Amino acid sequence: MTPKPPEFHDRMLSLGLARVSEAAAIACAYLIGRGDEKAADQAAVDAMRRGLNQLEIQGTVVIGEGERDEAPMLYIGEEVGSGTGPKVDIALDPLEGTTLTAKDMPNALAVIAMGPRGTMLHAPDVYMDKLAIGPGFKPGVVTISMSPSERVSALASAKGCSTSDITVCVLERPRHEEMINEIRGTGAAIRLITDGDVAGVMHCAEPDVTGIDMYMGSGGAPEGVLAAAALKCMGGQIYGKLLFRNDDERGRARKAGITNFDRVYTRDDMVTGDVIFAATGVTDGSLLPGIKREPGYITAETILMRSKTGSVRRMIYRNPMS
Repeated sequence: MTPKPPEFHDRMLSLGLARVSEAAAIACAYLIGRGDEKAADQAAVDAMRRGLNQLEIQGTVVIGEGERDEAPMLYIGEEVGSGTGPKVDIALDPLEGTTLTAKDMPNALAVIAMGPRGTMLHAPDVYMDKLAIGPGFKPGVVTISMSPSERVSALASAKGCSTSDITVCVLERPRHEEMINEIRGTGAAIRLITDGDVAGVMHCAEPDVTGIDMYMGSGGAPEGVLAAAALKCMGGQIYGKLLFRNDDERGRARKAGITNFDRVYTRDDMVTGDVIFAATGVTDGSLLPGIKREPGYITAETILMRSKTGSVRRMIYRNPMS
């Protein structure tokens, strides 16, 4: 008889995943505000990889630092873990917001998600048009096919409020200038962020806390999958459509098994099974406080979530410095 493969016990693996994101955040703590993006990113990558290799999993990185030839570590397709235990997909960004960290700006995070093998979209390293809102709305209240102003009006109608009561989070980029002008034409407010659109999407899930009702705009497709994993746990809707600038990017998509280049992915298309998600604050932000260094101690705060139960834990890790 063929032995049954190990099951994905999300509860048992969740604390280990939190330790991995904590390790990545703490590793780059001494590089916050030092102006060296590459050093901060490398420190986080190295620590996250070490942490993953201590977990009893057969892990494959499906969302990572880039293609194998472009990323020295934690590349897409890399095998991590002890080689025993369940087969899992891993989506990660060891330091989401390298520029934010280098400049000591808000909302830099160490982020990682894990699910059973074959449950996460293998998104190529291209742009994705993204649209996200929080929980409590019928599917399709807002859609990718709507114009930015139509999305604001539709969400305001669903919330029973004025468009002037809506706040939209947008990545501050020249390509978004026309969209920003259209959104502001509705009377809605915009919170511009310089980097970190995983955090930007997560803001939508807790509008009463963050003041953000909607996220829209284009950013990295890998970050879209990570954001979908977060909303799978927190609740909310996200839609994504891959954007291609040239044949090389289309080739990356084909290599990842994508054939329908016009498909609009929902949250549950990007993450089809149960997932666990952990994020640790690197710099202070509206989701999590950043790393704190005190005499003799270093403190980190992590949000740990499981889609299976909808549980959201916030954990403070205070560790003596050696």
